[in-house]
Amino acid sequence: MAVKMRLRRMGAKKAPTYRVIVADGRSPRDGRFIEELGYFDPRADIVKIDADKAKTWLKNGAQPTDTVKALLKKSNIID
Repeated sequence: MAVKMRLRRMGAKKAPTYRVIVADGRSPRDGRFIEELGYFDPRADIVKIDADKAKTWLKNGAQPTDTVKALLKKSNIID
């Protein structure tokens, strides 16, 4: 099972917010997930991610997508 850290789209039409989740790579974008790590609001440029949970999942082998990797760098969770 390939576990990925990725974004889940939330919010209204043309006003998106995203949640950073850990999910099986085969599940759909807004489908089933394992754990929620935080959120990202691109309109207000707010990133809130639980660093301890994110580091634990990275240590256990979860692969972040490119966008989530950039958000983790912005939050100073990874180098």
